[in-house]
Amino acid sequence: MSHIAVVTDSVANLPPQLVEQYGITVVPLLVVFGQDVFRDGVDLSPTEFYRKLRESDRLPTTTTPSIGEFLSAFERLSRGAQAIVCIHLARQLSTTVETAEEAGRMFEGVEIHVVDSRSAAMGQGFVVLEAARTAAQGGDVAAVVARAEEIIPRVNVIAALDTLEYLYRGGRIGRAADLIGSALRFKPIISVENGVVEGLERPRTRDRAVRRILEVMADRVRERPVHAAVLQADVPEDAERLRRRIEDRFCCVELFITDLTPVMGTHTGPGVLGVAFWAEE
Repeated sequence: MSHIAVVTDSVANLPPQLVEQYGITVVPLLVVFGQDVFRDGVDLSPTEFYRKLRESDRLPTTTTPSIGEFLSAFERLSRGAQAIVCIHLARQLSTTVETAEEAGRMFEGVEIHVVDSRSAAMGQGFVVLEAARTAAQGGDVAAVVARAEEIIPRVNVIAALDTLEYLYRGGRIGRAADLIGSALRFKPIISVENGVVEGLERPRTRDRAVRRILEVMADRVRERPVHAAVLQADVPEDAERLRRRIEDRFCCVELFITDLTPVMGTHTGPGVLGVAFWAEE
């Protein structure tokens, strides 16, 4: 492995096997249910979380990792790394980037670069993954940062929600607010564009929403090889069906299903189905 360490946060939704394969360090965000605090993706599985979310009268809250958690990660990694590259959730959606930057200014062990992915979920995850692959191939810190910045404008995140209620209540709705009025009668499609949640369309059924997501994906990918991940929040059977449709329709370099972690689910609610992808040139 390269001596360039790659760090991200739990919102990247990276499959555990890839985290292990490339030695990626994941600093978890936190989910707060009343007096109970859970580390995202560590203390509370997605299945357990969505059960609690449906049963709870109050919406849980989320918070970023502390500066101390980043400093602990930096200290551990500095024992074998020449430099550390941190790639995090979009600045417009979380203060995680700012916290990592502050920790980086405080830490004196090794050179630290913090990159705003301008995305979320596996949009962010693909940026992290390409940076980690560059590091694993022996790339220096400049090459790792450059690869991340090269992928950032190419990633897409498009998803259909059961409701916009959770995004609205959590304050992350951005320019998708115009979809609110009829959210209960539609399956709103949103995207993450340059760090902002955008409203795309309002199909009336899940089937129409999925067809439209595939149409948008086809328009953006065309005939190019594509890296893709199905995003799902407690709808595993729907996710597998969508995975098969993507596999049949596109030339996939890699394709997998990822569960939206509790932090993501707090702001999107259950029932989310979508795709993150980027196309090669």
